Amino acid sequence: MTRSAPDATGPATTPSGEAPARRSLRVRLTAITAGLLCVALAAGAVSLTTVLSRSRVAALDDIVRERASTVAALADDDRLPDALPVREPGEVVQIVDAQGRVVASSPNASRTLPVLADAEVEALLRSADRDPGEVVVGATDASAYDGPARVAVVGARHDGEDVLVVATVPVAEVRDLLRALSLALVGVVPVLTAGLALAVWLVLGRALRPVEQMRRAAEQVAVAGGPGSIPVGPRDDELAALARTLNTMLDRLDAAAARQQRFVADAAHELRSPLAAVRATVDVARAHPDAYPVAELAADLEPEVLRVQSLVEDLLLLARVGARPTPADAADLADVVRGAVSASRFAVPGAVVPRLEVRDADAGTVRGDVDALTRVVRNLLDNAARHAAGRVVVTAGAHEVVVEDDGAGVPEADRERVLERFVRLDEAREREAGGSGLGLAIAREVAREHGGDVLLGSSSLGGLEARLALPVPRAADAGATASRATGTPGTARTTRRP
Repeated sequence: MTRSAPDATGPATTPSGEAPARRSLRVRLTAITAGLLCVALAAGAVSLTTVLSRSRVAALDDIVRERASTVAALADDDRLPDALPVREPGEVVQIVDAQGRVVASSPNASRTLPVLADAEVEALLRSADRDPGEVVVGATDASAYDGPARVAVVGARHDGEDVLVVATVPVAEVRDLLRALSLALVGVVPVLTAGLALAVWLVLGRALRPVEQMRRAAEQVAVAGGPGSIPVGPRDDELAALARTLNTMLDRLDAAAARQQRFVADAAHELRSPLAAVRATVDVARAHPDAYPVAELAADLEPEVLRVQSLVEDLLLLARVGARPTPADAADLADVVRGAVSASRFAVPGAVVPRLEVRDADAGTVRGDVDALTRVVRNLLDNAARHAAGRVVVTAGAHEVVVEDDGAGVPEADRERVLERFVRLDEAREREAGGSGLGLAIAREVAREHGGDVLLGSSSLGGLEARLALPVPRAADAGATASRATGTPGTARTTRRP
């Protein structure tokens, strides 16, 4: 039996073809948080038990050390009472001589049974690196009275003989306390973990509710296949920022889809006429081959082919507008104007065009795509060349380029309309001149992509004024423009065409 490999577009599937159960983010975060808390509580419980155990044992050591020192001092001063003093429950203190016999004892111990055997005492003393008279403290499991205990041993003098003071205190109380604490923690840790897991589950459910709303809205957009938006929460937090970013992305996707649909519709509509003309010409040439020479056929087809080529290039350019980031190169408007003139109809050898005047004395520097801005100015020049009576003036300013002509102009009511796609106020003349109705539309969309616009108005020459207005350059660009102004100023040039 083979297993299906994970696919790049989706999760791996089981042999039965079904996708494995998906664990939600809420479940995973709850499990991770509860697990970390359980580990932290367990570590805290162990640390607490260890600290309590060590602190209590240290306290017992202090007790037996103090008791042994006190009794040793009494023995040295020959002031031993009949019963050696003790205070803690189960505490035992005895004095034994060199032969291991009990010389004195606390009331709760026998004078005949040493609390520790001689061998245990000797082992304790050997294990300690001590100075004479120093109290040795240790642990023992061989107490004759209480089993496990803490023990202190110190040497002393009594009745002129060397004796040992042995003091013990049982650790059973400590063990009982730690056992009770451990049992309590074993019960408390799971309860706290479960309680926090429930709290985290509820809090995450509330926190992730906007995410679920965003997911459902995105799913609706995906199912509907049309425009839509992601709900933005009332709080200005990370989720709201994510929703706004997704809405911006959806808007760009909608705009891209609209551009694509409009491109297809425009191409289908505009290519129909020239293709029909080409088809008709070919049909006539096929039906009358003798009456339609090849040279005449080529002459008739060339304008339509060039028209189709120009139309396709314009449509492709419009389809690319807004589909990629706009370059932010430094663009000298004087160079942009010169490049546009050299690529326009005014540079075509033998073309019948009006007289052109170029003024770039005050040209500045802007940020943008030099080729795209050149295309905008070229389209404005070509439009002016088609409609001017005899004169066209192009002026490059600090952050704008103005193209004026002395033609008939455009009525104010139609100035916004002529900036739309495929709008021709003079259909016959526009087609004869080779225009596709896209030149001004391309100019405006490219200008708006750069943050500017193309505005139409009345020219001082009597015709139309087309103004490419671009954003005011930043401080650095303004400085560059100022340094340019302090250098050799440009001069107004007039280019005359027949």
